Amino acid sequence: MRLLVIEDEKQLLKLIGKRLKEEGYVFDLASDGKEGLNFAESVEYDCIILDIMLPFIDGFTIIQKLRSKNINSPIIILTAKSAIKDKVIGLDYGADDYITKPFSFEELIARIRAMLRRKLDEKETVMTYEDLTLDLISREVYRNNIRIELTTKEFAILEYFLRNKGRILTKSQIAEHVWNYEFVYQSNIIEVYIRYLRKKIDDNFEKKLINTVRGVGYKLQ
Repeated sequence: MRLLVIEDEKQLLKLIGKRLKEEGYVFDLASDGKEGLNFAESVEYDCIILDIMLPFIDGFTIIQKLRSKNINSPIIILTAKSAIKDKVIGLDYGADDYITKPFSFEELIARIRAMLRRKLDEKETVMTYEDLTLDLISREVYRNNIRIELTTKEFAILEYFLRNKGRILTKSQIAEHVWNYEFVYQSNIIEVYIRYLRKKIDDNFEKKLINTVRGVGYKLQ
């Protein structure tokens, strides 16, 4: 799961990012409309939290541009409490929900979860391969009916593998999917996390699922 927050109030943007990190989400932060639109057009996000009044490109224009390009990531708009017109315009342009400022972080997180559930309802919410099961809603992982505790990054990597069963994933693909734009790539960071994941997913089981393709990357097979 990867989120994008576009908000020009930098203190609020920082606080939202802090709360999303506590909830275990991977996310990118943008402080103006131009930067936010570039992010949204470059990465497939599971949910976008979008302020309306932004420098360079306003939120309404961002919604229109994304929908015109068939980028259908769920969008939650942030509006002033009294700006009923903004809510209506945003929803008409293609936003999926709105939340009014000032808001509680509990409400924002609840609305994000609702958007993610709605998106997942259109797809599979439980992913399986062999005797491995991953639940995207409860964030629980089992192998051979044995529950396995994963960190946020380990869960994200395993989800990415399950979405690409049998495909070779390069280190750079894994890094781009699991870490945000502030991530500074280190040569061995992917190997380290793959080792952590294998220890939990494969070491205690006869059949090994995470395979190394030497010189290229990894695949679930």
